[in-house]
Amino acid sequence: MAKTKSQAYDAAPIQPSVVVCSCASSSMVRSQLNSNLPHCLSMDVRGGEASAQPKTSTIKPPQSRKKENFSFGKILGEGSFSTVVLAKELATGQEYAMKILEKNHIRKENKAHYVIREKDILSSIDHPFFVKLFFTFQDSHKLYFALSYAKNGELLRFIRKIGSFDETCTRFYTAEIVCALEYLHAMGIIHRDLKPENILLSEDMHIQITDFGTAKQLSADSVQTRANSFVGTAQYVSPELLTEKSACKSSDLWALGCIIYQLVAGLPPFRAGNEYLIFQKIIKLEYEFPEKFFPKAKDLVQRLLSLDPRKRLGCEEMGGFNPLKGHMFFETISWENLQVQTPPKLTPYLPAMAEDDEDFYGNYEDLLCQFSSLQVVPSCSSQIVPLRSCSNIEQYIHDLDSNSFELDLQFSSEEKRLLLQKQTSGNPWHQFVENNLIYKMGPVDKRKGLFARRRQLLLTEGPHLYYVDPVNKVLKGEIPWSPELRPDAKNFKTFFVHTPNRTYYLMDPNGNADKWCKKIKEVWGTVYH
Repeated sequence: MAKTKSQAYDAAPIQPSVVVCSCASSSMVRSQLNSNLPHCLSMDVRGGEASAQPKTSTIKPPQSRKKENFSFGKILGEGSFSTVVLAKELATGQEYAMKILEKNHIRKENKAHYVIREKDILSSIDHPFFVKLFFTFQDSHKLYFALSYAKNGELLRFIRKIGSFDETCTRFYTAEIVCALEYLHAMGIIHRDLKPENILLSEDMHIQITDFGTAKQLSADSVQTRANSFVGTAQYVSPELLTEKSACKSSDLWALGCIIYQLVAGLPPFRAGNEYLIFQKIIKLEYEFPEKFFPKAKDLVQRLLSLDPRKRLGCEEMGGFNPLKGHMFFETISWENLQVQTPPKLTPYLPAMAEDDEDFYGNYEDLLCQFSSLQVVPSCSSQIVPLRSCSNIEQYIHDLDSNSFELDLQFSSEEKRLLLQKQTSGNPWHQFVENNLIYKMGPVDKRKGLFARRRQLLLTEGPHLYYVDPVNKVLKGEIPWSPELRPDAKNFKTFFVHTPNRTYYLMDPNGNADKWCKKIKEVWGTVYH
């Protein structure tokens, strides 16, 4: 299996990104690469040990650089044998995504061929929708790849942030990926690990495809059309890789179908508890379209997710990329100048999922701006509150089956003790809240893209917002609390909880969205005012 990024699905690091910058010319870059990196690999990496005698060269690499020429900043991403760090060249002030590889680790894991392959492919690619390799250098312990840097990071980060893209955004970014694949396949290159983590967004929000460590350059003087090694990421692996242990250009088209599905639905089409179960679903073509999936996008995904790689729209057997670009989903796309067009603003697709609601779209920036000047009235909990009797406190929790209730925040320390005592002894959700007093709880449908999961939402002192799987009685997570947290009721059922890294899209089946937002704001006010 190819390298995997050490990250949970809900907390991915930003990968090396790209922005156009001018330093060495293409000929200078290739000259340096040819004289520097292959030399260092043959001398220091291959064969498990360093060679006794380094090769000599009469040509000095142009613009030779050292790590002392750079200041290194935050980590942008981590792979199985590399780390990507933001680096600024001291002489020019230019920023790069510097990919740093440990020579000892490359030798130990026998990964030299991956490094050489990535260098060769990156140095051959010249297209606006791919990362750019500007130069390389080395020291006694490490190799350095200076890649262009984009400040907007992974496409996956935006999918997680807003849930799913509206049709205009989905169409535009899919078109850019199609253009990139058309160029790549014309070069005889298969990416083999195309996924939202490896699609970056430049400063002006155009795509930049990265991570060519597992890519394959097909031989130009042979009839080879397949690469016979198992690489990729489970959710995007093509069936032929699982059944025949080989990938082809059409394998990238399968991954494209998975990505389009994820842009619309918020999650990839093939999901399960482990890789084996995911692979079984892929082999059986076992997936479903959620309600409200765009019809034209649905047709395109179905034409890409074919078990037979020779029948996927865009493959050579189906006429190449022209029929793919002519699909009805792309009818408004102008293909000639995508790279200079202004990308559409990222807009979440927020369709109604119930008959009594109305469909609506929302610009994500507009959603956030609504809460930039949120005013919350401070709690009056510091006032003297008359002590209630124990019997009144029991009545105060008005849903005695402990499924949903709401507490006033104005109570004394003795009342809190009595309330917590009752909660500990009789509330089945107490086990999930770390002995914190529950202020409000109830069932919600937690939306991720077009999918929804029923959860028990628990607002407690601390403050905390826990959510629990009510069927399996498992704590699924916690909405991170911070001064930037903002609730927003869209209608009587739908509300959002905005956090710095993600917007949580929630629906109250009881129609009390406004009460949730009011209570969250009230708790927010007790903490930050």
